[in-house]
This record gives sequence, C-alpha cells and structure tokens, in this order.
Amino acid sequence: MFSVQSDKLVGTTIGELIIPADKVAHVQMGNNLQHALLVLTKTGYTAVPVLDAQYRLHGLISTNRIMDSVLGLERFEMERLEGMCVEEVMNTDIPRLFVGDELIKALKLVINHPFVCVTNEDGVLEGIFTRRVILKHLHKHVRSMNK
Repeated sequence: MFSVQSDKLVGTTIGELIIPADKVAHVQMGNNLQHALLVLTKTGYTAVPVLDAQYRLHGLISTNRIMDSVLGLERFEMERLEGMCVEEVMNTDIPRLFVGDELIKALKLVINHPFVCVTNEDGVLEGIFTRRVILKHLHKHVRSMNK
C-alpha cells in the first residue's frame, strides 16, 4: 500500500507536468472542417484544441463532432466539410486548468477526459495535461517509494 499524501506527489503543480503548447497539435478558429479532420487523422488524435490568432483557447474539435456534423439521413455528406468552419461545431464546454493549479485538481479532471487544456489567466494555451503524464508521474513516485 502507498500513500499519495507525499509532498512530491500532491504538491506538484500542473506547470511541471504539461506538454508545452508548441508541441500540441491544434487548429485555428477559421479553419474548415476538412482541415481539422486532416489534422486529426494525420496525428492520430481524437480531439485537438481550437485556438484563435493570439493562441487563446476557444474549445476542442473532435472527429466525432465533425462526423456528426456531416451525417445526413442516408450517408455522410463529406462535401460539406469544406464549407463549414471549426467554430460551428467545436465543443466550447470544456474543462480547463491553470499553470499554478495543483495536481489533485488535474487528477480529478482526467478521470473523464484523456487530456485537459492548460491556459494562463488571459486564456492563452500553455499546454495540455494528459492521463499518460499523470500515470507516468504516479508510476515514478510509486517506484521511488518501493526502493
């Protein structure tokens, strides 16, 4: 049995564990859905952040939302991809973290989300916090306690 009350684990801030924004795949507000689907397909991700020209976070676009938007009565209407913009179908109701937030807050959010966007106070994307990162951090902590 191990305890997560260690300052090394609980006292860790989000800023220490995020994947920096310059390494995060994203799309811009004005991009069409065809471009967004291409980014999602090429990266292998199911969702990416949607940013404006100042790199402020506005939402997430996912493969599911794109496909739902072109689903017709009898077929996928793929020709609609070029004429629709990301901001028309993106999810704006998303969780956020701030760089100074503690790990415990992030841990609660990644239970239901594979990643959570991290912004500064102005809404500029600083990076993302992923389940993978927290699991690696937890694994490292457990291994160090067992030595």
